[in-house]
Amino acid sequence: MDIGGTKVAAGLVDANGEISSQVREPMIANSSAQEGLNAVLSAISRVFPDGAMSVGGIGICAPGPLDPKTGVILNPPNLPCWRNFPLGESVQRRYSAPVKIDNDANAAALAETRWGAARGCRNVFYATIGTGIGTGIILDGKIYHGRTGSAGEGGHVSIDYQGPLCRCGKPGCIEILASGTAIAQRARQEMVIGTNSLMLELAGGDVDAFTGEIVGKAADAGDALAKKILTEAMEMLALWLSNMVDLFDPDVIVIGGGAAALYQPFFGKLHEKISHLTVNPRAHEIPILPARYGADAGIAGGAALCA
Repeated sequence: MDIGGTKVAAGLVDANGEISSQVREPMIANSSAQEGLNAVLSAISRVFPDGAMSVGGIGICAPGPLDPKTGVILNPPNLPCWRNFPLGESVQRRYSAPVKIDNDANAAALAETRWGAARGCRNVFYATIGTGIGTGIILDGKIYHGRTGSAGEGGHVSIDYQGPLCRCGKPGCIEILASGTAIAQRARQEMVIGTNSLMLELAGGDVDAFTGEIVGKAADAGDALAKKILTEAMEMLALWLSNMVDLFDPDVIVIGGGAAALYQPFFGKLHEKISHLTVNPRAHEIPILPARYGADAGIAGGAALCA
């Protein structure tokens, strides 16, 4: 299961990581805790009515902060209906299958390790790049949670103490510099009166309508400004990833998320830059790979928690 601020998605996943029987339900994020739970239970019941199908477990990706050990949702900003809510226990009461809960990036990292781009690896650094940047860290085949379950917030690692203020309150986090949202914002800032850029045409003449996707399309078409913006974002991402290599020395780096396609043409250059920026003498051996799971990463990740 994949729970977000506006939707609950659920699907059956087999032992090979193949997804079937997907359903979606609206999430009632601003209502009562029970109504939020009802949306989750409704999605489950649609996947296997009356619990008739035998499953090995129910894995749930949910917004953090949460406690993966107890299955308690603490205080996610985009799910105000749940505050210290025992989601795992509440679902367990209804179904006999084991219930596991974790945040989406952690679970997606595990899915990529079990069945995806990092299959066969034991130490994986996973980054999902979209509206923000989330990360999951797999050490010796297991999610690294840290002392309280809050480890792995790599998107809020700063690379510039004088940089723009991130929504977390710190300056220069990689999320505020290189996410899809950040790329679109940089494009809006770079556009000045008289600049000739395909981005403006793709946005219908409205600078405020710029998105990361528009920047990517313009860059693919050879637009100089769009290419400059993506190149600068790639260089910041390389610096951040070199820090992650120095810290974790992973077997592989996997990049997913809605904005991953913007960076994929730069994977070769990313790899080259990381090798020069890190002190790790064998960093050139660490591949950078696109994630297997796209929009279904949350469902696959939930299943991986139970694999």
